[in-house]
Amino acid sequence: MKIAVVTGASSGIGLETAKLLSENGYHVYGLSRRVGEDVETLRHLSCDVTDEAQVQAAFQTVFEREGRLDLLVNNAGFGISGAVEDTALDSAKKQLDVNFFGCFLCCKAAVPYLRQSGGRIINISSMAAVLSIPFQSFYSASKSAINALTLALANEVRPFNITVCALMPGDVKTGFTAAREKSESSGAYEAVVQKSVATMEHDEQNGMTPRQLAEAVFHLATKKHPKPLSTCGTQYKVFAVLQKALPQRLVNAIVGKIYT
Repeated sequence: MKIAVVTGASSGIGLETAKLLSENGYHVYGLSRRVGEDVETLRHLSCDVTDEAQVQAAFQTVFEREGRLDLLVNNAGFGISGAVEDTALDSAKKQLDVNFFGCFLCCKAAVPYLRQSGGRIINISSMAAVLSIPFQSFYSASKSAINALTLALANEVRPFNITVCALMPGDVKTGFTAAREKSESSGAYEAVVQKSVATMEHDEQNGMTPRQLAEAVFHLATKKHPKPLSTCGTQYKVFAVLQKALPQRLVNAIVGKIYT
């Protein structure tokens, strides 16, 4: 039986991914601050991904119990919104701590175990990594950083038969929307921020289901040669192609028209 670790597994994409993997022959450990209910092939461990000691201890626990690790899915994350000018430094740091540095710490902890199995890391990024969204700049920055980490790490660990890839989903209907932390807007931005966030939330609540994303993760987990960066859903695949094909100035202007 293959062993997988999924972060942010208490709800949404992480929980659906953990369930789908456990339904298809994996013994799964879900890492999250809120511990869910264990079932036969899905167990939960309490872990704050921003705490290196907790992360190292969680992976050591998995390895001591199972003797191997085959797959890591880095899903833990949240979002903040607001103008750059209005964003507190602590809020920006928290965004990067969870989304990016949490991913880094889990990769760092997992690689020694994955080296033994020739396993795989799948990082959950976002289309916001390549289509940076106004008033969601630090979320976009955190996901762009994940893409960069993914590509660099993939080359570092290739000699050990470890593969690393990132999935860049578009809008997904989860509790992510309600959990978004919103910066107070100054008078200069208040109206446009409200419009932008309303557009984001509308798109998210009409987006893909967590199960659809879980199926995309499972496809990457079982594919022999996954692309380093990929997305899922027809419209988002089109967006990804257009983002590469069109001039950057034009692409950025279109994104600005949508969200401002």
